[in-house]
Amino acid sequence: MKKLLLTTFLAFSVAAYSQFTLPAASPRQKVEQQFSMSKITVDYGRPGVKGRKIFGDLVPFGKVWRVGANSSTKITFEQSVNFGGKTVSAGTYGLFVIPTEKEWKVILNKDSQQWGAYTFDEKLNVVDVTVPVQKLAEKQEWFEIELNPVDDNAVNLVMKWDFTKVELPLKIGKPETVSKIVEKLKEIKQIERDAAAKK
Repeated sequence: MKKLLLTTFLAFSVAAYSQFTLPAASPRQKVEQQFSMSKITVDYGRPGVKGRKIFGDLVPFGKVWRVGANSSTKITFEQSVNFGGKTVSAGTYGLFVIPTEKEWKVILNKDSQQWGAYTFDEKLNVVDVTVPVQKLAEKQEWFEIELNPVDDNAVNLVMKWDFTKVELPLKIGKPETVSKIVEKLKEIKQIERDAAAKK
């Protein structure tokens, strides 16, 4: 009887604890932002400073960095975008940078499934844009990516870690087409409102 009770207790204990996982050293985060008629999603790992020297040491200057930790950072556009002045088609891309002390080259690469940047192939680059480095007044312990809305058709992609920040503008890729679609959608919404009012 005691063996049966002990076995039952152990079975319940294992089942209860199996729903938990150990905390990740660099927790994964997904950021989504409404953008024009769709949304932008970024999936990335968030390493901590943890007393280390980051840029120019842990993240060497002049070398490709995965922008985060573990598997490469993925950015998904559900419609075409203007990425820092260059048009990019809808899709999922690997987000990488080549940092220097004063500026970062921000890269979209066709391979969004690699681990780190160990198999990075520049032949798969879709676009790259160079942006200036800004200094933060306060330390950012955990690496962070933000999508900050500017208006209905523009957001800023912001990356911050330690005392470093970079910002890259994202806008709609085909403004004329988007404007026509938005006008048609407004007409449909008005027809629906009018029909509902007559009921």
